[in-house]
Amino acid sequence: MLELPVRHLITSLAIPSIISMLCTSFYNMADTFFVSKIDTAATAAVGVTFASMAIMQALAFFFGMGSGNAVSRLLGAGKRDAAHGMISTSFFYAFCCGLVVALGGNFFVSDIAVLTGSTPTILPYAIQYLSVILWGAPVMMCSLLMNNHLRFQGSSSLGMIGIMAGGFLNVLLDPLFIFYFHQGVAGAAYATVLSQIVSFCILFCMTRRGGNIPFRLRDVHPSWPVFKEIVAGGAPSLTRQGTTSVATICLNVAAGAYGDAAIAAMSIVTRLSFFAAAVIIGFGQGFQPVCGFSYGARKFSRLRQGFSFAVTFGTTFACVVSVVAFLFASSIIALFRDDPAVISIGIWALRCQCVTFPFTALVVITNMTLQTTRHTLGAMVVAAGRSGIFLIPALLLLPYFFGLAGLVWCQSLSDILAFILAFFLIRLFFKEIPKTDMVLQKTVTEPQLAAGRK
Repeated sequence: MLELPVRHLITSLAIPSIISMLCTSFYNMADTFFVSKIDTAATAAVGVTFASMAIMQALAFFFGMGSGNAVSRLLGAGKRDAAHGMISTSFFYAFCCGLVVALGGNFFVSDIAVLTGSTPTILPYAIQYLSVILWGAPVMMCSLLMNNHLRFQGSSSLGMIGIMAGGFLNVLLDPLFIFYFHQGVAGAAYATVLSQIVSFCILFCMTRRGGNIPFRLRDVHPSWPVFKEIVAGGAPSLTRQGTTSVATICLNVAAGAYGDAAIAAMSIVTRLSFFAAAVIIGFGQGFQPVCGFSYGARKFSRLRQGFSFAVTFGTTFACVVSVVAFLFASSIIALFRDDPAVISIGIWALRCQCVTFPFTALVVITNMTLQTTRHTLGAMVVAAGRSGIFLIPALLLLPYFFGLAGLVWCQSLSDILAFILAFFLIRLFFKEIPKTDMVLQKTVTEPQLAAGRK
């Protein structure tokens, strides 16, 4: 982690992370694709439940990123015993949190469906889908947690295997449950939960391979210092995913003023954007262990080199994807729904998103850099910028003044403002850290002192 060439190392770590992120997004994409064959209301229902799934993912990334960032710094500093306690304790926290979400969410499932933007025609579908998905919360959250733990230990390829297996299984099970077993929208949810259970089992086994640190009950030590580290490292992820969820709710409510077709179109574009962003996020996740180890070992020149490489790759990829999606927007939207109204709004929204999508890379990599190096406040500000500080007010104001045009341009405006904010904060960060590497001073432990006295 500290000796291999930066570009080769980040790329080798990023490829499994990218595949894992793409497979994670397959759950949402596959459900949207197959459910769209039912009708427009069913398509919109899966779209409005995305906010609830985003909250579950936010909590999972809160524990996974928070503990994973701490683990990479601890391993970089040679503190393996502390890393053992961090991994097992965070697993315990995530599982308990998932149980609370599953039980509490199902108790208020109809209220949640309405709150996230369900119209009367969408509501029955949304309840069917969401009530099943919520029961998978403990498994889904622990799967994402273990994937992050493997990635931060430099074993992202092992995490990829577990996530990829579940993603492809979901694609196979969706049509089986929806059409063959005639379960409709609920069938998509059953397929997703079963696939997540398979992912969980595989990932649990993978954490016991090689030199990775596994979950062990004897290493579970709930304490304020451990939770404080998780909060410091995970709060930006919770902020990013949480504001995304709130923004999705606002988007659904704003789109609802223009009918179910608008909700369906905007949800399709949101899923497509997330799918494309998964590659940038995955590459950033490949950079994070390098960032954490380098920062912990005080190799700042290596950190700078890795950041530059990650931003360059992400921006180049985003430009290529944006051009392709802009040119073939009509064909892409038509894959999901043949409703003329959905296609018309979807093309418009997708092309608006393509105009500013290249700005995403700097925002994502900046957020991950600040988060991994424990610059929590800056990371939270960047995380909240795009979907919270900028997008939510835009969704409340622009549709009011400009109608549907304001709705489809909201996300593009937020991308531009988030880019400016991230650019300013990352410049401050690199001015703060030394330009040259520092020698890491090892702490002398009590056993070493005793041995020396003998």
